[in-house]
Amino acid sequence: MMKFISWNVNGLRAADNKGFREIFRDFDADFFCVQETKLREGQIDMQFDGYKSWWDYADRPGYSGTAIFSRHEPLSVKYGIGVDVHDHEGRAVTLEYPDFFLVCVYTPNSQDGLARLPYRMDWENCFLEYVKSLDCLKPVIICGDLNVAHKEIDLANPKANRQSAGFSDEERNAFSRLLDAGFTDSFRHLHPDTTQVYSWWSYRGRAREKNVGWRIDYFVVSRRLAERISVADIHCDIKGSDHCPVELILND
Repeated sequence: MMKFISWNVNGLRAADNKGFREIFRDFDADFFCVQETKLREGQIDMQFDGYKSWWDYADRPGYSGTAIFSRHEPLSVKYGIGVDVHDHEGRAVTLEYPDFFLVCVYTPNSQDGLARLPYRMDWENCFLEYVKSLDCLKPVIICGDLNVAHKEIDLANPKANRQSAGFSDEERNAFSRLLDAGFTDSFRHLHPDTTQVYSWWSYRGRAREKNVGWRIDYFVVSRRLAERISVADIHCDIKGSDHCPVELILND
């Protein structure tokens, strides 16, 4: 059995002041992936007994950033997705293991008015090609904030948010293309009809208190791993960020 956790912490230093280290230890995961660290190298000293960590930093200070803490030494580590225009924002860390690749990713936000949608769509195309190239070699586990609610069931107010960032047709279709390329949304695999379970809530309008949220944080796995998924949970009760942690457990 292997346990994976993924969490967009919306600033690791801020999350650290809200109990991140205790939450980390309580999960007792094999792999703990974080997004939106908002750090430059050397800005935090965060080490856990039995874990090593790998960090992808953005060129721009206080922006984006991803990291993986792991109990298991990888065969190789890659930062970014191998496309220069997309590899300066600290958006991806890939660890290779004998039987799988683990990709921690923070997908670009399309922003208000879909101002960054063209960049986002180019990212989607490049990222899809990247994970398909990995999947040709061995199974892939993709986790992180993918900044899209795939179906109407995945957000509280689908009609009001149609063509908003994170729920545009273009972004939703890109997620469908990922699944069609041989990948499985682990949460929907186990919970196909579950409603009102979200992983992100706006800080405005007491959205979290009212559970007016979006499911935009995922574990997406190569389809040939789907039969090994035993747990795919969303830990809505855990605070410390505007996102909550998501979990995957794979049987051996």
